Amino acid sequence: MIPRRNSRVILLLLFITSIFVSCSRSNSTEDKSNTTSYFDSQTTGIQTGGVERIQIETPKGKYSVWTKRYGNNPTKKLLLLNGGPGATHEYFECFESFLPKEGIEFIYYDQLACGNSDNPNDTSLYDLNRYVEEVEQLRIALHLDSSNLYLLGHSWGGILAMQYALKYQQNIKGLIISNMMASCPEYGKYAETVLAKQMSKQVLDSIAYFENNGKYTDPKYMELLMPNFYAKHICRIPLDQWPEPVNRSFSKLNNELYVLMQGPSEFGIAGKLTNWDVSNELKNINVPTLVIGATYDTMDPKYMEWMSKQIPHADFLLCTNGSHMCMYDDQQTYFSGLVKFLKK
Repeated sequence: MIPRRNSRVILLLLFITSIFVSCSRSNSTEDKSNTTSYFDSQTTGIQTGGVERIQIETPKGKYSVWTKRYGNNPTKKLLLLNGGPGATHEYFECFESFLPKEGIEFIYYDQLACGNSDNPNDTSLYDLNRYVEEVEQLRIALHLDSSNLYLLGHSWGGILAMQYALKYQQNIKGLIISNMMASCPEYGKYAETVLAKQMSKQVLDSIAYFENNGKYTDPKYMELLMPNFYAKHICRIPLDQWPEPVNRSFSKLNNELYVLMQGPSEFGIAGKLTNWDVSNELKNINVPTLVIGATYDTMDPKYMEWMSKQIPHADFLLCTNGSHMCMYDDQQTYFSGLVKFLKK
């Protein structure tokens, strides 16, 4: 026989316990549902791990470009535009360590003549405006629109992203310009007047010798640039410890595309993009934008901060310990800022 007071206490405890168990089951079901939803396939038939080849039209015929989806989020789909020009999606693989746990879908993409995509070996297709139309065709084929598409362009991909936004911003929900200035002349000036002066005169004179004589393929030229420029301004991690995805992507660089568009070196610019400048057009970008710069970047961080003030709805993220590849050498700052922007 249980005393009346004790029975009331026990009934109260049972009631509280039932509520707790019910809430726990509800939360458990909700978490499982969210996880399952994120990893649900968006295609039927034979599964390919999210890989899809998209056919595009060019002035020289039809070709296919390689894409791969990671995750499933109806309102947040991040399309990644890699740098170079001529590199591959592979150096973005670090995104897998940060975005899935936040439920953010992202899409790898190798531009035409890069990585796993077709390579027509036709230099007439190496053109900024043609690449803009390629991105637009890709967007349509992947059913991306202003309700879900965030466009992230890194380095050369930032040029492509800005140019795309200036023509097709009605089709995107947000824009991320990562480690790229809006003016190649200003980029070249920064390399010459700021970055070059950080090198010793002996190193700078040696680099000038190789460049003035067109000896860009001489191994000694890269032997100078790697420790004196790349390890300080491209990725501030000891060269023998560079992340494998970075090395893998750079090893597959389409050198012909890179030299034609950028020039033979990251140290300044000398290709078709030499005079590209949209500084005065930034005010026309009206979508929410995040500009990412880094203290030790090849790009001027102060200029990139200025960019964020020209775009009406833009924020600026400075990776204080990072360089051009700050998604690696200042990871926590880069991804916490990126995730915050995408969730905002």
